[in-house]
Amino acid sequence: MKQGLHLKIGQHLTMTPQLQQAIRLLQLSTLDLQQEIQEALENNPMLESSDDEHDEAPDADYNEHQNSEAPQKTSEAERERNNAESADDSPQAEDKWNDDIPEELGTDSSWDDTFQSNQPSGPARDDDGTMESNDTAEETLQDHLEWQLNLTPMSDIDRLIATGIVDGIDSNGYLRISLDELLEHFKQENPADFEDIEPEDIEAVLHRIQQFDPAGVGGRDLGECLAIQLRQMPDSTPWRKEAIRVVSEFIQLLGSRDYKQLLRRTRLKEQQLQEVILLIQSLNPQPGASITASTAEYVIPDVVVSKVKGFWTVTLNPDTAPRLRINTQYSDLIRRADNSSDNTYLKNHLQEARWFIKSLQSRNETLLKVSREIVARQEGFLEQGEEAMQPLVLHDIAEAVEMHESTISRVTTQKYMHTPRGIFELKYFFSSHVGTNDGGAASSTAIRALIKRLVAAESSTKPLSDSKIAQLLDEQGFKVARRTVAKYREAMNIAPSNERKRLV
Repeated sequence: MKQGLHLKIGQHLTMTPQLQQAIRLLQLSTLDLQQEIQEALENNPMLESSDDEHDEAPDADYNEHQNSEAPQKTSEAERERNNAESADDSPQAEDKWNDDIPEELGTDSSWDDTFQSNQPSGPARDDDGTMESNDTAEETLQDHLEWQLNLTPMSDIDRLIATGIVDGIDSNGYLRISLDELLEHFKQENPADFEDIEPEDIEAVLHRIQQFDPAGVGGRDLGECLAIQLRQMPDSTPWRKEAIRVVSEFIQLLGSRDYKQLLRRTRLKEQQLQEVILLIQSLNPQPGASITASTAEYVIPDVVVSKVKGFWTVTLNPDTAPRLRINTQYSDLIRRADNSSDNTYLKNHLQEARWFIKSLQSRNETLLKVSREIVARQEGFLEQGEEAMQPLVLHDIAEAVEMHESTISRVTTQKYMHTPRGIFELKYFFSSHVGTNDGGAASSTAIRALIKRLVAAESSTKPLSDSKIAQLLDEQGFKVARRTVAKYREAMNIAPSNERKRLV
């Protein structure tokens, strides 16, 4: 085939770097956006944060947010100005101050080499200065058990066995390794020391660990965990003996709520079995969770919804990201006709800073526009709750704001809205359609709320089946199949009717 040059004219879309940056900022969460802004502030000298008291023209929404703090800030500024004016302003003091400041610092010197800092030396500490405030490590269940093990007198072999048992306990407090496997491991590591050790010796050490705090730790299953807690109760505890027998022998029947079999096998009366179940329900099925503290995760809302004079208003949360501006000191250094490397460096960073600020403004405008449209369509939810949620899909919002569905998807992902009913992800307000008897449509979120309400109001001794719930929903005008009810029920972590049955 002969090679040659050909000209071809065509049109195609190109993703410019500026457009790519705008799309990337649009889909970032609040935390990721703050990290991106901080990185831009560190790398671009043309950018600076304008979140300070001395901004001459703050935005209107920021001004409104700061109205409550304005008197305090003004009074503090006036006190500082009065203190400065009342200071020693004599010519001698002014000359002394000028003499202390050199005209320029040495090349290899720093500010601290010339001026003494008023800050104390050493690492920063909290006001109380306590040792506890500096200890940020969280105690694990293994640490808690090892601390008790160090206080327990035992032989070297038993202590080695106990250490292996503690290592095999998970965060919930259950022993997840069998004693035979543990003994085989010890015999492989130390055959001489464990030659005469039997499984009964391992179990004896396990029983000592099962007396540690928290009560129930070291259980190999749920029944043993509950039995350990019951045995540590006083002998005078009512129905303690019967409860130990139930959790040790009939834990499967109790879990499946087969109360007829329980009554027949335990030979207890119904009132007596109720007392036993109440005692068992007072126990902790996950004793290790009380030691291992879970770290709380906080959500910062991107938009705030409030009702002002009878109308729902949507505003951006000014605390989600710092406001940025161009550093005028560096931008004034740029000379138009200069092509030096320094001037080119400043020009490039100035252009990047302008595009970054523009992308942030575009992100905020798009987020605010989409949020307002969502609030306009879901006023029923804000007024009445989940049962008044309207069906909504991405295409509906995309048509209303004249954007593509992919843009709406990026805006609503990992973005949160603060409402009088709580904080919700923007994705929460979108749900599929469910048909009604009158030919209309209802939101699947509203159907879930109705199912939750029906289950909450049911009789504990005779819970509603999925078919019965579908029938009740049909009587209220919603066409929902039994399989749909089961799907929604499982999505809300609601157990089936046979597991929701209660004797008490």
